[in-house]
Amino acid sequence: MEYRPEGCIFETPLNQKLISTAEGLTEAMEKGTILEARVKLCTSSHDLIIELPCAKGIICREEGAIGIKEGSTRDIALISRVNKIVCFKVRSLDLAENGELVATLSRKAAQEECLREYISGLSAGDIIPARVTHFEQFGSFVDIGCGIPSLLPIDMMSVSRISHPSDRFKVGQLIKAAVKSNVGSRIFLTHKELLGTWEENAVKFKAGETVPGVIRSIEEYGIFVELTPNLAGLAEPKEDIHIGQSVSVYIKAILPDKMKVKLIIVDVCSEKAPPAPVEYFVDSDRITEWNYSTAASDKEISTVFK
Repeated sequence: MEYRPEGCIFETPLNQKLISTAEGLTEAMEKGTILEARVKLCTSSHDLIIELPCAKGIICREEGAIGIKEGSTRDIALISRVNKIVCFKVRSLDLAENGELVATLSRKAAQEECLREYISGLSAGDIIPARVTHFEQFGSFVDIGCGIPSLLPIDMMSVSRISHPSDRFKVGQLIKAAVKSNVGSRIFLTHKELLGTWEENAVKFKAGETVPGVIRSIEEYGIFVELTPNLAGLAEPKEDIHIGQSVSVYIKAILPDKMKVKLIIVDVCSEKAPPAPVEYFVDSDRITEWNYSTAASDKEISTVFK
């Protein structure tokens, strides 16, 4: 089975078939198939009520996530699932006194299987899908499979420095991430190595062009403008400029030996630039090393995945 972030299998024909009938739920229970459906309610006792076309689905509090019973996962992890899609395994099917079919479900069981069969086997350099779930100042929390969380630190998101993870991603966005290390099934992630080298990004631009950019840093000697997540240039100082603004910039020069792009800010386009679409430069499911620097540069910016 392929283990993916929650929401990835919800609309698949097989998932819709199995959650739609009593026979489908029975088949899933017998085969141990992981299913997905939407949470419509979290009760006062923190049980999750699941939307199923053919039954009342219930995930009791202690089956809502790994660590809830032990106290290492807080109840907010359950409350925050309302109106979102979650994965689960069917534990039992029973008829209530009113004749309603009641499906007892376990998200924890799905997560335990994902951890055992998938996450525990990940190694440095593996490229995996991840879904952004929420932000903190220091990084983005992502779902790396069946709702199991991992942290993508803000300084690992791109070469271009950002003030907040929302500068780079949107909540709910499906991205790729590379595994830096796996320590006791605790996954450490990075992202910038998938966004290309200096040369791969710089080749998209030519001196003399005017292109869009985003203000990322303002220093006394100049203003750093992001052209792509892995390429920024230095513009001459300019008044009434703020971090996060979308601007147009004139490219004065591109200097591979110094890994520099010289810019002039032409105009301010908007006060807040939305996150740009992510372009990945790695097509395979593994990366062994990444050398951002140019051959002519004295700088050494690289990552070796071991």
